[in-house]
Amino acid sequence: MTQMPPLYLRHSQSPAMTPQMLMSIRLLQLAQAELERFVNDEVERNPLLDRAGPESAADGGRADDASRARPMRGDPRISAGSGRTNPDFDLLAALPEKPGLRQRVEEQIGLELSDPLDRLIAVALADALDDAGYFRGDTGAVAGRLGVENAQIERVLAACQQFAPTGIFARSLSECLALQLRERDRLDPAMAALLAHLDLVARRDFACLKRICKVDDEDLCGMLAEIRSLDPRPGSALAAGEPVQQIVPDVEVLPACDGWQVELTEAALPRVLINGSYAAQLRRSVGGGADRDFITTCLRNANWLVRSLDQRAHTILKVATEIVRQQDDFLTRGIRHLKPLTLKMVADSIGINESTVSRVTANKFMRTPRGVFELKYFFTVALGSLDGRQAHSAKSVLDQIRQIIDEEEPENVLSDDAIVRMLQATGIVIARRTVTKYREAMRIAPSGQRRREKRMAEQEARLKAGRSVLEGA
Repeated sequence: MTQMPPLYLRHSQSPAMTPQMLMSIRLLQLAQAELERFVNDEVERNPLLDRAGPESAADGGRADDASRARPMRGDPRISAGSGRTNPDFDLLAALPEKPGLRQRVEEQIGLELSDPLDRLIAVALADALDDAGYFRGDTGAVAGRLGVENAQIERVLAACQQFAPTGIFARSLSECLALQLRERDRLDPAMAALLAHLDLVARRDFACLKRICKVDDEDLCGMLAEIRSLDPRPGSALAAGEPVQQIVPDVEVLPACDGWQVELTEAALPRVLINGSYAAQLRRSVGGGADRDFITTCLRNANWLVRSLDQRAHTILKVATEIVRQQDDFLTRGIRHLKPLTLKMVADSIGINESTVSRVTANKFMRTPRGVFELKYFFTVALGSLDGRQAHSAKSVLDQIRQIIDEEEPENVLSDDAIVRMLQATGIVIARRTVTKYREAMRIAPSGQRRREKRMAEQEARLKAGRSVLEGA
C-alpha cells in the first residue's frame, strides 16, 4: 500500500498591494509635470471629477479641495504652511525668451560638468544669458546668493565659455570674438590688440589700428576680414528652438522671524473637486446593473484620487520640512555648511519608510534664498573628522579642495598630498586617493600641469604689461 504524504493547512498573513495602493505609490514619485498630466487624464475619464477653478469656491455642489496641504508644524524654528501663489516667482528654469539656446546650454551643462555644485552655478549663470548668448549678470551677485567664492563662479563661467556655439557666455563683444578666434588658433597678440580697440574699428581709424597692432595694410585687411567672418551674436542662431519644459519648484522656503517657513507651491497642488450633486443626480436617474456599478466605481476612484493627492502633499511637505531642519546651516551660511544626510536619517526622524523618502525626493525641487535645488541635492555622504564628533559633507569638502587650488600661487602649487595635510589641519579625515578622485571629477589638472599653466599665465601678463607701457610711450 502506497503511503501518501500528510497534508497541512497553514494560515498566514502577507501584505497585498491593491491597484490603488500601487497607484498611490506611483503618484508620490511623479514629477510636477507628470502629475499634472495624470490628473488631467483622470478628469477626462471620470465624469464626477472637475479641476478647481476660480468659480469653484461658490459652487456648493462640489466637495472642498482636499488636495490642498493643511498647515503642519514640526521644529519650532520651522513653520510649514499651505501652498500659496507667488506671481513673481523667479524660477531656476523658467521658460526663457529663446528656449532653443537655453535647452542647448542645459544639455551641455549636464554633459560637460560632473560636479553638482558646478552644474548649479552654471544654471544660475545661464539665467543671465540674453538672446544673443551674452552673459549679462554679475558674478559677485551669483557668488553671494549661492554662498561660494567669486573665483569659483569665474572658473565655472570660463568652463561655460567652451560650450557651443562658440562665443556664448561672453561678457562683451570683444570677449565673444576672442573665444571664436581662440578656437581657430588665431588669437595672436596683434589680433588681441585689435579686439581691445573695436571702437577704432567702428570709426574706421585704420592708421591708428596699424600703429597699435604693429601691422601693415595687408595684415590689417586680413585681420578685419577675419573679424567680419565671426558671429557677434552666437546665441541668435538657436532662437527658433522648441520650448523646454520648465522646472517648477514643489516647495518654497522663506525666511521667517523664528527660522524658516516651508510651503508647498500652488503648482505642486493640483486641485481636484468631486461634483457631488452630479453624482447624486446620476444615481437617481440610472437604474441598476452596469450603469449603477459604473457610477459607484467613478465615485470610489474620485474619492481615492482626492485622498491620494492630499496624502502626497502632506508627505512632500513633511519630508521637505525635515530636510530644511537638518540643513539649516547650509541655508543660512552656504555650501561649506551642508551636513551629511541620508534617506534613512530623514525617514527615522519623521517616522516613515526610507523608500517613501526616496520616492518623495525623486524629481522634486525646492526654492530657497540660495537658489532652486533638487531635494536629492541635500543628501550627501559623510567624511570623518579627526575628533570623531562631527562628520563632514562630501560636497563641502569638495568645495574646500576647489578653493584651496583656486588660491594657489604659481610658486607654490600644491600636490594632492599637500592638500590632504591642509584638510587634516582643519579636522577632516580624507585619503590622498579621495582628493585625487575629487580633483579629477572637477576636471582640475595635476599639480605639475597647473604649475606650468600658472607660469605661462604670468609670462603672458608680463608681456601684456610691457606692450601697454610701450604703447603708452
